[in-house]
Amino acid sequence: ARKQARGFLDFNDLIMRTRHLLSDERVATWVLFRLDGGIDHILVDEAQDTSPAQWDVIRLLAQEFTSGEGARADVPRTIFVVGDKKQSIYSFQGADPDGFDRMRDQFSQKLHEIDQPFQSTTLDYSFRSSSAILGVVDQVFANRSGLGSGSAHLAFKADLPGRVDVWPVFQAPDKTEPHHWTDPVDEVSTDHQDKQLADALAGHICDLIETETLTQLDDTGAAFQRKITAGDFLILVQGRQKLLFREIHRACKEAGLPIAGADRLKVAAELAVRDIRSLLAFLALPEDNLSLAEALKSPLFGWSEQELFDLAQGRDSPFLWRSLQNREEEFPNTVQRLTELRDLADFKRPFELIEHILTTRGGRSALLGQLGPEAAEGIDALVSQSLAYERSNIPNLTGFLVWLDADDLEIKRQMDSVGDKIRVMTVHGAKGLEAPIVILPDTAPRKAPKLPEVVPHNTIAVWSPNKDLIPAALQSSLKDKQRQQEEERDRLLYVAMTRAESWLIVMGSGDIKEGKECWHNAIQDAISALGAAPLNTVAGLGLRYEPMQLSAGPQSDPVQPQVMKQSVPSWAIPYTKPAQAPAAPRSPSDLGGDKVLPGGAPQDAENAKRLGTAVHRLLEVLPNAPQDQWGHIAQRLVEADIQAAAFQEARAVLQQPQLAYIFAPESLAEVDISAHLPELNGDPIQGSIDRLLISPTRVLAVDFKSNQIVPSEVAQVPSGLLRQMGAYAAALSQIYPHHDIETAILWTKTLELMPLPPDLVISSLANTSPA
Repeated sequence: ARKQARGFLDFNDLIMRTRHLLSDERVATWVLFRLDGGIDHILVDEAQDTSPAQWDVIRLLAQEFTSGEGARADVPRTIFVVGDKKQSIYSFQGADPDGFDRMRDQFSQKLHEIDQPFQSTTLDYSFRSSSAILGVVDQVFANRSGLGSGSAHLAFKADLPGRVDVWPVFQAPDKTEPHHWTDPVDEVSTDHQDKQLADALAGHICDLIETETLTQLDDTGAAFQRKITAGDFLILVQGRQKLLFREIHRACKEAGLPIAGADRLKVAAELAVRDIRSLLAFLALPEDNLSLAEALKSPLFGWSEQELFDLAQGRDSPFLWRSLQNREEEFPNTVQRLTELRDLADFKRPFELIEHILTTRGGRSALLGQLGPEAAEGIDALVSQSLAYERSNIPNLTGFLVWLDADDLEIKRQMDSVGDKIRVMTVHGAKGLEAPIVILPDTAPRKAPKLPEVVPHNTIAVWSPNKDLIPAALQSSLKDKQRQQEEERDRLLYVAMTRAESWLIVMGSGDIKEGKECWHNAIQDAISALGAAPLNTVAGLGLRYEPMQLSAGPQSDPVQPQVMKQSVPSWAIPYTKPAQAPAAPRSPSDLGGDKVLPGGAPQDAENAKRLGTAVHRLLEVLPNAPQDQWGHIAQRLVEADIQAAAFQEARAVLQQPQLAYIFAPESLAEVDISAHLPELNGDPIQGSIDRLLISPTRVLAVDFKSNQIVPSEVAQVPSGLLRQMGAYAAALSQIYPHHDIETAILWTKTLELMPLPPDLVISSLANTSPA
């Protein structure tokens, strides 16, 4: 009803609607006729995982293929079905391995009726595993009917050595030491069998990475040795909720091994997400003492247990936040950060608030630093959820928290692209993956699955009764269901074993007694029958089956195939050149050449530069202010030691009547200018003109110079100043192509305005050396 109210359809709905459409007598004929005109070939991949409803859709689509001439007799039409019933492990998703055989028989019969060929072939070669692995697989399933096939495997890599190790069982301790009353109730004891197995597994991986090598084959089939790395290991368990799954992650992290994290994770259950959520909950409701305490203890604030206890125990207010505020002098940074976040929470959207916590306040670095890089996926998922929330809701913090609690988002890592890291995942999740070394630590007997609530019986479904009150009529149906579950458990073991390329390591913990039906005993019995040799392990004496030695001889690099050099054809060469970084703009005052005339008393260059800058600044500001305020303005703008000299020089300039038009209100001060100048081979310049006067026909650029030695004529002007004025003139000519461009230097020492000939400044600019 909820889906219908929102117009939602899931994948199963699409399958059922499609099957209904293709089988409805009112429209099915027309729909199939229309589809039949566009379908020539049907390919069904992973056919062992196809559900009965999906098979119905395929059967209805293909029925014209087997109806004689069909709609288009001149077009060859084919059905190609690929599947391996031995790998059908998704019954919880509706997979029906028996449907594979049923559909094969139906297609065979219908094609035979119209004299069309039908081919049923098997591929016995395995392109992944070594002959040692496949030999153990065949031995394990020699007397089991769950695979539905008695064919033996053939190794395509027949020369690839391999081995299978079976470790002794890590038994449960005879007597468990009682927990101290201060210990967490869910803390695992140090002698717990799963903890012992996980520690031994992590230690064994460290030893293998440090000391062992693998024999592998290159593309030419030649063998070579290489060191083992973390990415070679794939650890498979039967369920993520078991203690063993968490202990393996814990042990690998403590051993410093690079590990990719769980293959699936619930976003709301991630520690990093819970820490961020606790902080958000406090910001939404400051009276939430528990959320504030969780946030303080998180890596976001890094409080210790003692600091939190000292704050909470005997506090002067029922509310932890009020007590923290009252003790702000002791915790200034924490109070300041929380106050800032509380102010932001009033107007920032949830996404913006989370990003502020993670980025501006360094929350992401703090969380990853303590929880490890694998926490990043949960954090990123939370950020994505905040954006998803805003797309369909009014963005407010309280609403987001309620929405987040109601959602049960689970994300799946792409474990085939995690880099050189150990992968830990379930057998179901590992289907389609492979690794040189596969470890099976979860091999203990599993509890018998519960009876389904609804049992299919003949053509009806009935409620499952109490197991002590099952009527005889249901016994056969329940036995069939139990048989199907046992066969799928066998297929799950087959998938787990065949993920290994060279080395399979089998471990186990708990209640694994000799002769008991479980994965550990099945593999141990198989390699014993094949002549396995004793193996010393940290847990005791185990077994190793190794028909060809896995690692022998010195380590060497793989033989690289010879590559023939080929010339690139002309049509593959791009016509465009790669983009080049733009040239940095040059300053007109830094184009080379002299800036001052020689002679005169030596001066402090730094003070002279400061004085010139101060005069420029006053000549920019004072013309816009009343004259009676010039002295006060100079006191604010100029440093005391050069104030008198700079003010005197600037005031003298401004009081000259013949220069008044330069500082008139219509003139422009400190005009920024930039251009690409042909005179500089197209290089860009960027500078600032001290004063610019623009009339309908004329443009005058004036630059102030505070040189102590002033040239008496234009011919004596230093070349560096001429180049600068030439750069201004060239740039202005591009902006005002129909104006007369003029330049002049105002010598503040002598109160003289010296016009410069246009030809002289442009020719000086052209003599500038390249950058």
